[in-house]
Amino acid sequence: MGITQTITITATPDEVYDALMSSEKFAALTGAPAEIDAEDGGEFSCFGGQITGRQIENIAGKQILQTWRAGPWPDDVNSTVRIELQANQDDTTITLTQSDFPDEMTDHLEDGWHKMYWQPLKAYLAK
Repeated sequence: MGITQTITITATPDEVYDALMSSEKFAALTGAPAEIDAEDGGEFSCFGGQITGRQIENIAGKQILQTWRAGPWPDDVNSTVRIELQANQDDTTITLTQSDFPDEMTDHLEDGWHKMYWQPLKAYLAK
């Protein structure tokens, strides 16, 4: 089972990518500590360590591909998250796909992406 979400945001793909891949910007938009090494192979920790993972293949302004896990998950569970950024004339379409997570987490993750990522990102980039 997996999650797919498509969101349109009034910003450029580079602005979206930078907000999601910069420790300072991500912390500012979420209001929680973040340490993000955006380089392929780099580790990240968001929301004060509640979400951790490793970068797999990032392409600035185009794609973020990560292993991703929530703190309470079993140690052997690592989800895969792909965020694709598509430039439109006046905005960016974000397509998120997430797979390989505990089935009972589906509703929580579906809601969490909107509440913890997309809504704060839209507010942050609207400033």
